[in-house]
Amino acid sequence: MLDLRQLRYFVAVAEAEHVGRAAERLHISQSPLSRQIAQLEKNLGLMLFERSQQRIRLTSDGRVFLTEARALLRHADRLENLGRRLGRGEEGGLCIGYVADAMHTGILPSALRTLRDRRPGIHVALYDQESAEQFEGLRQRSLDIALVRTPPSDDDPDLDSAPLLRDPLLLVLPDGHPLAKHRELTPDVLDGQPWIAVGDSPDPAWRDTFVASCVASGFTPDIRLDAADPLTALGLVASGLGLALIQKSMVRGTSDGVAIRELPWYGRSVRLWAAWHRVDLRPVVAEFRETVLAERDGG
Repeated sequence: MLDLRQLRYFVAVAEAEHVGRAAERLHISQSPLSRQIAQLEKNLGLMLFERSQQRIRLTSDGRVFLTEARALLRHADRLENLGRRLGRGEEGGLCIGYVADAMHTGILPSALRTLRDRRPGIHVALYDQESAEQFEGLRQRSLDIALVRTPPSDDDPDLDSAPLLRDPLLLVLPDGHPLAKHRELTPDVLDGQPWIAVGDSPDPAWRDTFVASCVASGFTPDIRLDAADPLTALGLVASGLGLALIQKSMVRGTSDGVAIRELPWYGRSVRLWAAWHRVDLRPVVAEFRETVLAERDGG
């Protein structure tokens, strides 16, 4: 059986790449730390580190083991915290994973307000993570609910999901741009215009995907700038640096320095799903899930 103390020692050594520095961080001496790591390797039948006089480095197997060890320790910490809260007569807490769009669109803040009104004493931990990391958190029960850009597969044995939002992309252009005089725009007038690409996706091919969607719609963007998020892109557009496609929820009520136009022929949108483990451990998790799902219908 795995010893959580040994796992914590292993993670500390792996992060420091030095037994002495890890020992200082853990407030123990170096010899017992080395013995504990050696004992862990013996119990596992696995070489976790490559050792030299200068430093200690993870093996390829050690790197895989480190990822899982960190996840297990996070779950152990959460379980301990939950136990303490239950021991004090509290209901425990909620661990929620999300992507930035869940905040931008107001879905998560609105659900949290409802939760606070119903259960003012509950503790909530929020984790800004990409979809794949959130799915792993759900499986390991270190997350209670995930708000993600893509749903788990339909045949996933552990996870279920439901769509929350389809947020159409709108054209945002400087209010002094010649095209801002037109209420309706066709693809040909956008061809070759200077563009700001908005990319907060971990997929390195997001830029190619964006260009391909434009070409398929009948125009080729001349990308001059990349913006990491929609708010940055809005500021760049307002400064006259190019055009951008930004989700409707982010430009609602925006007027300073920009003009906004719908492009019915473009048709792409930002999507958002809620995902959860098929087995609910606590009533508060199911209650919050229903609160989130109610937001897709306007609450």
